[in-house]
Amino acid sequence: MSLLNFTEEHDLFRKTVKQFVEKEIRPNVEQWELAGKTPRHVWERAGELGFLGLTYPEEYGGMNADYLYTLILSEELARCDSPGVSLGLAVQTDMATPAIAHFGNEFLKRNYLEPAIRGKMICSIAVTEPGCGSDVAGIRTKAVKHGDSYLINGTKMFITNGTQADFLTLLARTSDAQGHGGFSLFVVPTNTPGFSVGRSLKKISHLSSDTAEIVLEDVRVSEEHRIGDEGKGFVYQMKQFQFERLAGAFQMLGAMKRCYELTKTYIQQRETFGQALASYQVTKHKMAQMLAEIMSVEALAQYCVSRVQAGGDFTRDTSILKLIAAQTQMRVTNECCQLHGGYGLMAEYAVARYYRDSKLSEIGGGSNEVMKEIIAKMEGFR
Repeated sequence: MSLLNFTEEHDLFRKTVKQFVEKEIRPNVEQWELAGKTPRHVWERAGELGFLGLTYPEEYGGMNADYLYTLILSEELARCDSPGVSLGLAVQTDMATPAIAHFGNEFLKRNYLEPAIRGKMICSIAVTEPGCGSDVAGIRTKAVKHGDSYLINGTKMFITNGTQADFLTLLARTSDAQGHGGFSLFVVPTNTPGFSVGRSLKKISHLSSDTAEIVLEDVRVSEEHRIGDEGKGFVYQMKQFQFERLAGAFQMLGAMKRCYELTKTYIQQRETFGQALASYQVTKHKMAQMLAEIMSVEALAQYCVSRVQAGGDFTRDTSILKLIAAQTQMRVTNECCQLHGGYGLMAEYAVARYYRDSKLSEIGGGSNEVMKEIIAKMEGFR
């Protein structure tokens, strides 16, 4: 099913991503899950293949491609059987670099965006803090101006790629002004004195993705490291969130498709009480329901791609997609796990990982509750 015009070039690109997943990622995910992180060479290889800057200008190593390529990449990477791997790459492509590409100066684009696109640097997005998650306006990390530089102090929490990142895209308070005008967005190199990884966080999901608490103590960065205008950081980050949520929803779609396909194969091979599990009416109805819901999310995802390509504000549509994709993924992975019986709880089964990791979809990048609040506000409910 497709609402969009997939060309031969799009199909060839999908084939390339699939080969990368099947040959270079999927055979290694068990090892990376145990290690608690994805190795750096995965970013380097993704950069060599041109995956890390699809829509960015060619002058910085990007492909200057249409946004449909982002849907393809996100969906296919999510089929790797370890959602933590695809999450780490998505941070690089759609969470930490959009603001640099859209609002950054030439210094930031040459020294950080370009090496990130080429896979020579790993980056993280640093917004969440120990005392505030979805309440972005409540962040307390401060960046105080000193001449032509800023002194940054604070703590960031739940930072994906945090133990390996070469730089952060970080939101900090630059004034005590009320409202959204008191924040600025910065690029912070992790080799700057005063930067440290407070601790590596242990999670119950996305085990192949490293997550850290970050501590900044008198971290000094030049004015050149500020993204765009001072006081506009909140606005820039809200726009960056839209690309994060879209990529996240596209990955949810890919994960659901993979989970469904694995389950379809399993129920056709598994016999219970002398017949294939797939032959029971209750099983067939569950599969039919899942397929209907997955296709509905796919249609909405493709509609959102068309909205991005058309330009203008797509916040409302992105929020709806993210909400529905997260809710659907929870139902689909739960059903797939149930149909696998005891095997659905075994760590070596990809279905178990998809089920385990699906909860992040309802929390990360803006919780379901925040998505509903955004939608209601844009519908005029005050």
